[in-house]
Amino acid sequence: MPNVKSERSKMTSQVQALYDFMGEPNTTEMSIVSGEILTLINTEIGEGWWEGKNSKGETGLFPAAYVRKLTPEESVQTKSAPAAPAPPRYDQAADSWGDVEFSAGDSNFQRGASHEDGWDDDWDDDTYSEIGPSQQQSKTQYNQQLTPLPGMPISEYSAHTEETASNYSSTVGTVRKSKFAPSSKVSGESYLLATLNVEVPDSEKVYIVQEEDRYEWWPITHPYTVTVASPKKESKFKGIKSYIAYQLTPSFNNIQVSRRYKHFDWLHERLQEKFTLIPIPPLPDKQISGRYDEQLIERRRVQLQEFVDWMCRHPVLSKCEVWQHFLTCTDEKRWKAGKRQAERDNLLGLNYCISIVVPEKALLQSQVDHITEQCHMFINSMDTSVKSVTNMCIVQTKRFQGPYKADCQKVGEAFCSLAASLSLDEGSLASTSKLTTAIKMTGSAYIDIGRMYDDQPKYDWDPLGDKFHLYKGVVGGFPDTLNTHKSAVQKKRECERLTAEGKMEVAQLNEVLRRTDVISYALLAEVNHFKSERTKDLNATMQKFLRQQVHFYKKIVEKLETTLRYYDE
Repeated sequence: MPNVKSERSKMTSQVQALYDFMGEPNTTEMSIVSGEILTLINTEIGEGWWEGKNSKGETGLFPAAYVRKLTPEESVQTKSAPAAPAPPRYDQAADSWGDVEFSAGDSNFQRGASHEDGWDDDWDDDTYSEIGPSQQQSKTQYNQQLTPLPGMPISEYSAHTEETASNYSSTVGTVRKSKFAPSSKVSGESYLLATLNVEVPDSEKVYIVQEEDRYEWWPITHPYTVTVASPKKESKFKGIKSYIAYQLTPSFNNIQVSRRYKHFDWLHERLQEKFTLIPIPPLPDKQISGRYDEQLIERRRVQLQEFVDWMCRHPVLSKCEVWQHFLTCTDEKRWKAGKRQAERDNLLGLNYCISIVVPEKALLQSQVDHITEQCHMFINSMDTSVKSVTNMCIVQTKRFQGPYKADCQKVGEAFCSLAASLSLDEGSLASTSKLTTAIKMTGSAYIDIGRMYDDQPKYDWDPLGDKFHLYKGVVGGFPDTLNTHKSAVQKKRECERLTAEGKMEVAQLNEVLRRTDVISYALLAEVNHFKSERTKDLNATMQKFLRQQVHFYKKIVEKLETTLRYYDE
């Protein structure tokens, strides 16, 4: 009887595809189909990619999260497992700082969808190097548990992933701390109750001043701009992995730095953790396919420029340390050191208020409540309006490049057909020949107008949509800001009750009241900044949009007027 164990040990490791994956054309990626059996060649590629060979003998790279390893018994039987549930969204590679991402309002996890350009590169360090063996083991078990079982229903799969995530969080709660500092939600109480004492240098303090009847951030003393330009495709691992790099040039030093989308994503996470009282502008939406399409790359560059412009104009964000590090660092060692420093920042969330210096005047809670209620109503209305305008821009772009273009071309083709018919019976009359020419020119004019409709959105509707994409993100961040403030006020009232019951010292309550005022001052300053910024910004945006519209329709009128002259001749 043959030694089955020995035979199995000689077998090449095999995996089964859980989901369909379409490899990017002209790359080393390989398309796979759900249920397909692949032979593993190399699992050391990195960034969540494996190399394998299919039944046709084709070799290539595919996402490790899209397959599951077969047991020796399954490899012997070579049976295809039932189809798996719909695949989680996947761009290119799993985040080296966490293989799973949960999105708000979605119980289904998104695995490895954080960065379409990949995550690890020469400028990234191994965050998990500080994790103990037991935690590494728990992380490995967690990743294995996330693999759906063959034939598992989607509802059961969702519950399975939620339970697994919960167990992992309780088992290795310290793992996340190697990447993030303590949650800003926890830091709120530590700030109000003064349990965190950190000395902030004068150079890093942020001031709020009173201007007439409103409170504002101390204005920017040295304004600057940053240009996002020259997106280009680059590669690493000897061409195995490709990505798009954007060149950023600050006006204060004119030294260009190269940043990928994943670097922007890292920065965005840091800003959101640190500034819970300041809505952070959004990044371009992440893409699953078409990552190297020229139009998509340019559209992302424009939206990254909107993000950068907003950062530069904000009195607080424009001078924060992590943003300056992002803009100026060109050295690999300093980049890593700056990343670690930002990720271990203690002044996150409401703890950042330690840095804020406010007027000594105490605020009336009734006035603050009135302003925050007005802001809440405005944000709800603005959120609906901004989304409506954003959707309208998308619809108009599709109409310009679809029905409007097609209708003009159909009109043009109809007139050209008429001219062709007339030319068959021109005879010797010169007037008939001129009429035929005029009608033919009319047809050509409408075909040209159709092309103009197809080309126009990049001058008006797309820029308008990009601007309101920015406002959709900023406005969408205000509810969290208002809720953070509301929680602080509720904590203050709880402390007032405890003091009345003799359970808290008056001196401690006074400190809580002072710190709650700091939070209120910060909220009022941010609300006023947003009001001032949107007034100037939207005014300029609408002027630019309407000028482009006027210019476009003037070109159409000029085209038709030129055609009309053919009939006068």
